[in-house]
Amino acid sequence: MKAFDYARAADLPDAVGSDAKLIAGGTNLLDLMKLEVETPDALLDINRIGLDLIEPEGDGLRIGALVTNSDCASDARVRKDWPLLAKAILAGASPQLRNKATTGGNLCQRTRCGYFMDNQSPCNKREPGTGCAAKGGFNRIHAILGASDACIATYPGDMAVALSALDAQVVIAGRGDSRTVRVRDFHVLPGDAPQHENVLQPGEVITGVTLPAPVEGVQIYRKVRDRASYAFALMSVAAVIRMDQGRIAHAQLAFGSLAHKPWHDPRIEELLTGETPSPALFDKAADLLLENAQGYGANDFKIPLARRTLAAVLAEATGV
Repeated sequence: MKAFDYARAADLPDAVGSDAKLIAGGTNLLDLMKLEVETPDALLDINRIGLDLIEPEGDGLRIGALVTNSDCASDARVRKDWPLLAKAILAGASPQLRNKATTGGNLCQRTRCGYFMDNQSPCNKREPGTGCAAKGGFNRIHAILGASDACIATYPGDMAVALSALDAQVVIAGRGDSRTVRVRDFHVLPGDAPQHENVLQPGEVITGVTLPAPVEGVQIYRKVRDRASYAFALMSVAAVIRMDQGRIAHAQLAFGSLAHKPWHDPRIEELLTGETPSPALFDKAADLLLENAQGYGANDFKIPLARRTLAAVLAEATGV
């Protein structure tokens, strides 16, 4: 590991505008530093600046950026009104990692593409202009939606997929005023610049996530993976579905591990709303989801897997 300077921030103003790499739980950053994928000259520890509370905000909830994943998933208010979020967090990592990982850090975690994590392989995300080894290599976990010639990596997290389905917002502090960004817009597709993974600007700090008012209905998080624990998703579906007199009255959906970001397609929700649930309707929803899907060989199976998983989640949520 490359030598680095280490300091602790006393408060939020200490962190905002800092040129150092911020560290909280370190569950992703330290791994990347050991592999010399991340080689910061300085780390700034932000664990003592507050931001570790879960508090009401209007009809919703504000989750501080330094709230651990374990504390968020076990919070009584989250479990009661936003169980989708608790389910998604508990589907990820191990208890030990959830005890350290934070809300802000989880949103900023980087891809688990093996070529990105291998300094000997070409990777446009790690070193722009060197190429994408995954396109012609082992790409079983890689993207089938929103990829580009420059990068086919996926965003690996679970929490952000649930937050996207719930239409949560990220609160960001910078040198000027704070701003809010929908989780659905926080991560970006690779395009020609896959080194940019989200909308954070230099010196900005995530201070929290806000959940809107709870939505009545069934909340499901379905994660398909190679083993039952401590494995990244091959794909996942986060769904909030409310039925009324046999029809789908409300639908919110997001998808994980299919793209460079949690995937949200409003056309699917529009298609489902007001309709009587049926296998044919679910198939139409999958047609929209997979309209531009492209496999790269080893990940071709993700296309039928996504179709079947979406249908299974919608069937469970609607009682079909």
